Amino acid sequence: QGQNPKGIHIFIFAGLKSHGPGQHDYPQFLADWSKFLTARGAIVDGALHAPSAEELVHTDVVVIFKGDAGFMTPKEHAALLAYVKRGGGLVSGHDSLCGPGPEDMAMFLGGGTKHGQVNYTFGAPLTYDLVDPSSPIMEGFPTTFTIYDEAFYRMTWATNPNLHVLATVKIPDTPSAVRGGGVGQVVPQIWTYEHTLPGGQPARALVWMQSHIYENFSNPVVQKMLLRGIAWASKHPVNELVDHKPHISRRSAFIPMRNQ
Repeated sequence: QGQNPKGIHIFIFAGLKSHGPGQHDYPQFLADWSKFLTARGAIVDGALHAPSAEELVHTDVVVIFKGDAGFMTPKEHAALLAYVKRGGGLVSGHDSLCGPGPEDMAMFLGGGTKHGQVNYTFGAPLTYDLVDPSSPIMEGFPTTFTIYDEAFYRMTWATNPNLHVLATVKIPDTPSAVRGGGVGQVVPQIWTYEHTLPGGQPARALVWMQSHIYENFSNPVVQKMLLRGIAWASKHPVNELVDHKPHISRRSAFIPMRNQ
């Protein structure tokens, strides 16, 4: 009811839960954000598996929230590659860009991490420094903004073209950051990536390296950034999801009080 037939077609590529309570809750994201995005006029599909070629036919943007999504079968990889080659958008959260070959995920997303490396902080206060306040995706994002989550370093970056950094984090002093040699590094944690695969169409990607703590998806600053990023990656107007007004039918608008 009230569905926008011209809404953004979104596929949520989620995975099985890992880590402790409130962390890496990929199935909960699929459940919550399928409703959240539908209420904002999107047309949403999704699964706990990589999207097939058939599922990607009408998709505008794939939102990936799955641990180590870089581990794909040859068939899954071919489907995603063909999708991006035709200009399909991607949005990646947290360790979704981790896999056996970080160069491969960097090709899709502008950056990748290698599975098995110590390249993370674990939970810590993270203070973003806004790099590009002119980006429409970052509208309303504070110049400095702190959340409790996990950051990544030791990244493999795309260089042709380069990613566009939206916000960085100075890696805090945590035991895993000490062990991996990341303490004090200033590392991109939110970025966009616009590129064209050989023989293909221009494609867009947005990456947010946090969401280790699932509760951070409820932060209004984060929500608006992601909504704008999803719309941007899909090549729709950047505020389409933020500005959408949910439909309320006349029947549901009035609920008579019962006799006491």
